[in-house]
Amino acid sequence: MDIHKYKPAVAKGVLLFLAGGLWFAVGLMLLFMAITWLREIADGSWYVYAGAGGLLAMFFHHFVFLRIVDKNLARLLPEAEKRCLFSFMPWKSYLMIPVMIAMGVVLRHSSFPKPYLSVIYMGIGLALVLSSVRYLRYFLKEIANRCVREKKE
Repeated sequence: MDIHKYKPAVAKGVLLFLAGGLWFAVGLMLLFMAITWLREIADGSWYVYAGAGGLLAMFFHHFVFLRIVDKNLARLLPEAEKRCLFSFMPWKSYLMIPVMIAMGVVLRHSSFPKPYLSVIYMGIGLALVLSSVRYLRYFLKEIANRCVREKKE
């Protein structure tokens, strides 16, 4: 019995779209939570927290997430054949997801002040959105390359 015929294999472009789309969606979710908390600040100092979140986002985007994206792209781009649908992330990332979700739940339900928590959520959320652009840019390149190859044939 050939078990490989049951593997949900997809093209490289689908993996790039899934990775970028997931990072974008999670980033937006975190940003919306941060904005909700910032809107509750009555004294008008929300811009200080938003600015701190923006600075944190630039740090995370440049020094953390782009390195992860580049590692994933180096793993995904050389492959010419179809790969498993779930290979858009390395297996270690699947282990980290429940830990990150649990940390988020604990922080949201803790006594940690929401304005300070909004800085963290905005920093990570905006960094994820910005970093997802690199995945999506390579996805568009893959689509363009496929169109050129089909046109030649």
